[in-house]
Amino acid sequence: MPIHLPHGKKCAVCLTFDFDALSYWLISGLDTPFYISRGEFGARVGVPRLLALLEKYQIPATFCVPGHSADTYPQLVKRINDAGHEIAHHGYCHEIPETLDEMEEEKLLVKGIESIEAVTGKVPLGYRAPSLKMSKNTVKLLLEHGFRYDSTLTGDDYTPYKCRVGDTPSTDGPFKFGKEIDLIEIPVALSLGDWEHFEVEATPTAVWPGLRAASDVLENWQADFDYMYDNVSSGVMVLVMHPQVIGRGHRIRMLERFIQMIGSKPGVYFTKLIDLANCWRD
Repeated sequence: MPIHLPHGKKCAVCLTFDFDALSYWLISGLDTPFYISRGEFGARVGVPRLLALLEKYQIPATFCVPGHSADTYPQLVKRINDAGHEIAHHGYCHEIPETLDEMEEEKLLVKGIESIEAVTGKVPLGYRAPSLKMSKNTVKLLLEHGFRYDSTLTGDDYTPYKCRVGDTPSTDGPFKFGKEIDLIEIPVALSLGDWEHFEVEATPTAVWPGLRAASDVLENWQADFDYMYDNVSSGVMVLVMHPQVIGRGHRIRMLERFIQMIGSKPGVYFTKLIDLANCWRD
């Protein structure tokens, strides 16, 4: 089902930013000053730079915010909201849903909702799973708590689709797909993120070699955009970025060049994820 973009628009681009701040490092057990300072950079430097860039080009964006970031940096999250950007849900302290039982996951989902609402005055309608790792209960919980969309999965690249519940995995027979529900999936891709390309990280559960040249990443993103622009009717491209990563000087200059290149093409539409989900529903 194609999305219905505003009249005269050919494709949509969503700039999204996971404002993990300190939460990712804390939940990973990395609470020493060096790791904390990496998250602090995202709040102290990354977010203000991004807000200035988005204002310069009048681009609305979506910030996926853990409740912990909203509690730790309420004035900064309020500033993001007051600038007209969307605040979506991104867990409480970046806990990995697939490691939680249903009761724990729901408790933290509600806690994150309450933290965001306390700062913005609005209940978040969009969700992205921390580390893109949903549990088998996540979609059901999102539906029960009134979310309109998720942006975690990779079942398509340029076309939103409906989430499902009730999948039945099997290794001795065909996979049985469950029932589609009224929750829109706005898909992402690891190749359209910044963390995977740029971050240097070694934890007990992950190793990221990072430090790719920004020009290489720009070339990849540009090629993906060009394919969508030329081949996919009413396509949607979602970039997943992090203030503590993309906010570094040479990387934010790369992001600005990307905005300039695609923004010069006729029919390109920058939008928030929630507005895109509403277009799909309409």
